[in-house]
Amino acid sequence: MTLRDRLEAALAAGQDSALLRFTLGDLLAKSGELEAAIEHLQQAVVLDPNYSAAWALLGRSQIKANRPDAARDTLTRGLAVAREQGDRQAERSMGVFLKRLAPDSATP
Repeated sequence: MTLRDRLEAALAAGQDSALLRFTLGDLLAKSGELEAAIEHLQQAVVLDPNYSAAWALLGRSQIKANRPDAARDTLTRGLAVAREQGDRQAERSMGVFLKRLAPDSATP
């Protein structure tokens, strides 16, 4: 039984948690199943709105799924959470991805 199988079995058995959803979302994102990953990551931040790593991975997954508006909103919200939590790594990561989503600021 793979890790994914075990996580899905735990979820089916009612053992839902932000960490379970984050881990499953991460596995799905890495395998290219972005829409399924996004669903689990959205649930992770519902279950734990202070989970800055989940906000970051959700935003990156939305970027990969060509959902820039959703990613911008997610990363903006996640950046605020990371700052509140003192999570410098997530703050830097989300800041970089937000800058990449911003229109080219070099042109007037």
